[in-house]
Amino acid sequence: MLCLRLSAQHTDSTYYINYTSTGTFNKTNSNSSYLYNNMFKFSTKKKDITLNSINKWLYGEQNKELTNNDFSTSLDVDLRKTFPHFYYWGLLNYNSIYSLKINNQFQSGLGVAYNIIDKNSITLNLSDGILYDYSDLVLPNNLRDVYGTPRNSFRLLFKWTIKDRLSFNGNGFLQNSLQYKSDYIIKSDISAALKLKKWLSLTATFSYNKMSRTQTYNLLMTYGFIIENYFGYNNEKLGKK
Repeated sequence: MLCLRLSAQHTDSTYYINYTSTGTFNKTNSNSSYLYNNMFKFSTKKKDITLNSINKWLYGEQNKELTNNDFSTSLDVDLRKTFPHFYYWGLLNYNSIYSLKINNQFQSGLGVAYNIIDKNSITLNLSDGILYDYSDLVLPNNLRDVYGTPRNSFRLLFKWTIKDRLSFNGNGFLQNSLQYKSDYIIKSDISAALKLKKWLSLTATFSYNKMSRTQTYNLLMTYGFIIENYFGYNNEKLGKK
């Protein structure tokens, strides 16, 4: 795993860039497989507003058969104008995920979030809001399903750092349809990183996604190294969605 992080501060704005690339390859006399995972993050904060963008692409084949061609991009805005540790958020999201049989999925919505614990070493955040989901899916009987539904989107996020050397990060989403009881989406990511040097860490990540309507899920575990550097970095926290 290779991760490059750049952070710079200009006047009252902070910018953050993160690129992560992972890959696996396996070949024997009778089998071959490979998987490439790429992620790019960008965030900027100015006073009470934070803008975040995340783009992911996962591609894989097993014995020359496609297993993953999964792309997702999201853009969200956080607005802090009321109470401490509390903020509003807005979200735009697009997914095209082969492994979950999602041809196209558009989501947009608004919500609120609150940091129950908000310290330098530990953060615990709850978020809830309403999304409208418009999807083009492939059902188990290979029928195409194009439909729209409002969803409640609940998220739990945590971050725990021990002596600036060992860190744990996780977030989980549960998105239930407000029209169909059996229609729900689960997304979960948990990672751990051990800092070996100031610029080098050993990391492992576990990801799980499930789409009830298509009766599909994917499970991904990766591990490797993070190489990072900061430019013009200060201790001010970036906003959290």
